[in-house]
Amino acid sequence: MKRREFKQLVAHVMETLPKEFEPFLDNVVVEVADEPDDDLLRRAGFTEEEIADGESLLGLFDMLELPSAWSGDAVDTHDMLHRLWIFRIPHEEEFPDPKRLRIEIRKTVIHELAHHFGWTDRDLERFDDTPDPFGDEGKI
Repeated sequence: MKRREFKQLVAHVMETLPKEFEPFLDNVVVEVADEPDDDLLRRAGFTEEEIADGESLLGLFDMLELPSAWSGDAVDTHDMLHRLWIFRIPHEEEFPDPKRLRIEIRKTVIHELAHHFGWTDRDLERFDDTPDPFGDEGKI
């Protein structure tokens, strides 16, 4: 899949999220990249060995981090941006079937946004383990 088409799919997922999500997305920027760099992998908790072995991510919710001298009470963080990263190459390598790829792109966007709402990976296990939690077989 061309990068442009992948970006369009991610944009479509964002545009079709439930309206109830909108108030919580004001300070979220969606970034589409081919692959995560080593810095993002480290921030996601990967070890140097895992990075050297070529382990990767499908997506990452990269929360704004303030320097320790600042606190949430001292700075209005609402206008500061968080980043939602979605990575093309890991998706394509893991899900070569086009229909499955579309489902997994949508699952990754929603999984990563759920982190913005405070859900943990453990909270999301059931969602992640369901092949098509949307019931529409990747019709996006």
